[in-house]
Amino acid sequence: MESFGAIGTVLGCSAGIAVGGLVFAACKLGLLYQLFHKTETKSPRHGGESVAEVLRAHGVKYVFTLVGGHISPILVACEKLGIRIVDTRHEATAVFAADAVARLSGTVGIAAVTAGPGLTNTVTAVKNAQMAESPLLLMGGAAGTLLQGRGALQDIDQMSLFKPLCKFCASIRTIREIVPTVRKALAIAQSGTPGPVFIEFPIDTLYPYHLVSKEFGVKNPPKGLMGKIVSWYLNNHLMNLFAGAWETRDMSPLPVDIPQATDDQVQKCIELVSRAKKPVILLGSQATLPPTPADDISIEVFFGNDLGIPCFLGGMSRGMLGKDSPIHIRQNRRDALKEADVVLLAGTVCDFRLSYGRVLNRRSKIIAVNRDKSQLMKNSDMFWKPTIAIQGDAGSFLVRLSNGLKGHRCPEEWPQSLKAGDMTKENANRAKADEKTERHLNPLKVLHCVDELMAEDSIIVADGGDFVGSAAYIMRPRGPMRWLDPGAFGTLGVGGGFALGAKLCRPESEVWIVYGDGSLGYSVAEFDTFTRHKTPVIAVVGNDACWSQISREQVPILGSNVACGLAFTDYHIVTDGYGGKGYLVGREDEDRLSDIISQAQRETQEGKATLLNVLIGKTNFREGSISV
Repeated sequence: MESFGAIGTVLGCSAGIAVGGLVFAACKLGLLYQLFHKTETKSPRHGGESVAEVLRAHGVKYVFTLVGGHISPILVACEKLGIRIVDTRHEATAVFAADAVARLSGTVGIAAVTAGPGLTNTVTAVKNAQMAESPLLLMGGAAGTLLQGRGALQDIDQMSLFKPLCKFCASIRTIREIVPTVRKALAIAQSGTPGPVFIEFPIDTLYPYHLVSKEFGVKNPPKGLMGKIVSWYLNNHLMNLFAGAWETRDMSPLPVDIPQATDDQVQKCIELVSRAKKPVILLGSQATLPPTPADDISIEVFFGNDLGIPCFLGGMSRGMLGKDSPIHIRQNRRDALKEADVVLLAGTVCDFRLSYGRVLNRRSKIIAVNRDKSQLMKNSDMFWKPTIAIQGDAGSFLVRLSNGLKGHRCPEEWPQSLKAGDMTKENANRAKADEKTERHLNPLKVLHCVDELMAEDSIIVADGGDFVGSAAYIMRPRGPMRWLDPGAFGTLGVGGGFALGAKLCRPESEVWIVYGDGSLGYSVAEFDTFTRHKTPVIAVVGNDACWSQISREQVPILGSNVACGLAFTDYHIVTDGYGGKGYLVGREDEDRLSDIISQAQRETQEGKATLLNVLIGKTNFREGSISV
């Protein structure tokens, strides 16, 4: 009897496993879902419409793209719903433009590109967005769900490519997944430390049922058992793909999670700063992120409460103090940090830009605020130690700190002494701008002239090495969110995309691209985009026919200029060919440099993208700067 009982137990377990296996298979094949959700085989709707509806519900105004058949339904549906489609001449430009929109609008930037090479062309731009902490959604086409891994056109393992670069990656498998997946991706892009997210859309999830069934359905009645099994599987896959596709779903934005400093942490910082005699604030790009608008931080922290604490600005935070603030210190940062008794790293990271933390005085009290824990503590195990480390939003923290310090003011002699040193260095730089170069124009003089003539609402886009490095010292953005550079990745080629996104976000503003002649080669074709999409920008190109930032060190160290030489190319003629207006500016034009720049500004106001191809000579202004 016991053996019969054991047999019964085994059979019962086996039956349970079998039933469980059948239920799992039924779920996997979508059989249970199809019992309760209809497949509308006559509906002309397609998955691109679901994408567009979610984007519209999230306030998306622009989708940047380079068109491809895999993603056409998304683009057409977005256009029908009033979302502007902006097509570029390279997929990287589309992502750079989305990055700029994300930075300037406080929303998620959107780019859509086709499968395979369309997506691989975006890798550098996506990595740049990750390191710059820009929230953007990249949507990519893909081979059909049943054809992936079977040698379909442009079919590669795209998910493995983007998982190291993105906060969230998803591959749509049924149309009903589109709405919840896009909503989730948009929320994740903005939560915590912002960054890029990626969604892959197989082509059969985007086109309507009648086209997908024609392409992937069974065309001839099968013969034999295996043929009938395959036929059933294909038909079921198709029905499951569209099951419940057009049911009403919530499109609204999901909550965004942003880490904040605790009240106790803020109070400790208030006490530390209030006792400081020589405090310094180092403001990084992260301080410009939502939810606190950069304008509010500028007004409340630096003008309203008037704490008088000297500040060094980096990345996107340039311009937060306006053009001529007495507390904005631009020079001699290393010396100031040696003297400071309290240093506030507000979104600033101790990476190569701060010599990995070695420039910080070990006797200083250091307050570090960053959303990303790894960035917050970068190199703290070697060269520096935070007194207070806060994983939280830097902008919101600054407002709370400032409100807690109302009535307090930094001893005036401290910022005054730093400003005096600043002015001494600025005057020396200005004198260097008046020196004659061996040939062509002095690049420093050119940059000073542009800085003096550009409009007060100008946005400056930095794309280059040596010429742009000089511009960072000379050109002064007039307000918050008026400086765009690639960030920590140091990527060349951002100019065209950043300027495109900036001009769309701020159509009334002058948008200046400061190009090196090397970096211009990456996006000069986007002058065609500026023309077609009526986004007139102004580019000033420092043309010294050389990759000077590399050459400066390569030649004295290694004794060769190999691969560093370029030509004094007629970039102004290239611009004309793309429908813009180009100017060649050389030494013979030195006396009328201001007039030429003003003429370019007028051309831009009249709707034409312009480029100043400025032939420049060599100076020793950035001697000692390195590019590794």
